[in-house]
Amino acid sequence: MRILASLVAAIMMSWSGFAQEREERLSLDEIESWMRIIQVKPGMTGVPQGPQVPAEFRGDDSCRWANDNECDDPRYGTGACQINTDYSDCWRILSGAEDDSCRWANDNECDEPGLGTGACVQGTDATDCGDLVSLRFQRDSCETAFDGVCQEAGQGGDGSCAPRTDRSDCIGRERPLTIFDHYFGYDDRVFMDTSVFPWVVVGQITMDSGGACTATLIGPDVLVTAGHCIAGQNGVNFSGRFETGYDLRGGPRTARIIDYFMSPQWDYQRYRTTDDIDGTDWALLRIDTPLGDELGFVGIRALVTEEGEQAALRADIYQAGYSHDTGDHLSGNIACQMVTIYPDNTMAHECDTTRGDSGSPFMVREGNEYFIVATDSNFRRNPNGPYFYIAARADEWVPYYEDFVSGQLGQTRRPAGSDGVKPGGVITNPFAPAPVK
Repeated sequence: MRILASLVAAIMMSWSGFAQEREERLSLDEIESWMRIIQVKPGMTGVPQGPQVPAEFRGDDSCRWANDNECDDPRYGTGACQINTDYSDCWRILSGAEDDSCRWANDNECDEPGLGTGACVQGTDATDCGDLVSLRFQRDSCETAFDGVCQEAGQGGDGSCAPRTDRSDCIGRERPLTIFDHYFGYDDRVFMDTSVFPWVVVGQITMDSGGACTATLIGPDVLVTAGHCIAGQNGVNFSGRFETGYDLRGGPRTARIIDYFMSPQWDYQRYRTTDDIDGTDWALLRIDTPLGDELGFVGIRALVTEEGEQAALRADIYQAGYSHDTGDHLSGNIACQMVTIYPDNTMAHECDTTRGDSGSPFMVREGNEYFIVATDSNFRRNPNGPYFYIAARADEWVPYYEDFVSGQLGQTRRPAGSDGVKPGGVITNPFAPAPVK
């Protein structure tokens, strides 16, 4: 049901090739692009069989996902490859021979996929990733995850959760600050019931090109998400569908995306390579079915503009998104907070979000009403500690809302036959990074 992103395997293979030749580390924008993209390989929706560590591991690289830096052997990895067909990515971790052979080992930053930047093959950055490897290939995708009871067989549970799908309950919620994810020492997330408001209106946009993000109903037929979810280096591709309410009787509700509007200041290259225009990372989308008439929709609020920075920093934030590590579940935070308000229409936050949460809503509550005040965007380096995780505040797009709802704004007025894509060509992978210079 869920397709969390597009062709990261090809991206990772190209990066691993560059890694042998380049004198510099991966740039921030390359790492950021990788963090926003998760590849759902065939088999990854299943559960790996392991861990089973053989005394000796032999095989070849005949799997299509071989040499992408990530182990896909079902005995310990993602399960996307058949046994013994992803040798180069897997032999170290399967035979207990992890080392520091990566050129970027011992730089105090974990560089293996999933836990770090993805610049190194798994098992070749052992020292830097040492305190993280216990979390490798662990997820919270079991139906009873986050309930405080470990249900994995072999971990004291009754086996109702498959191996490595009840991470927080079996291993604990503590997360090293060095993990390359949006956790702040402790994972506070819970599952949300998508049959009740407001979580019923927080859904997914799945692009025809393969990418996906979280989006929220803010009108009968209007959504808000992150701009980078529909815009890439080749332009904008908004062709796709919106799906929400997975727990509803009768199944989820679905609609097609038919229109969009983005910040007039949006510039993909500047967004990727600088922090200058992070506040423009938003997009309003129109769908062909007014799902909000049935399900409702959340309100909107320019919180900082209306109430000031101090009030915004005191506000309890409600956030939820379709994280890459929680299966088909909507996971989120209750009463996390903004930590810094920036003058560029962004904010740093302490909500536990991760890859797949791009575009997810940050809301405030007043009684039974919810108002979206920001959407999940990206991150910024912090020389003195963990990364700053950034959301684009609603303050910039709120003034455009009424005109978009009424149809006075939108970008679909184009010649017939264009298939809803801006002039410039069909985008096959809107999230792929630009060629390395």
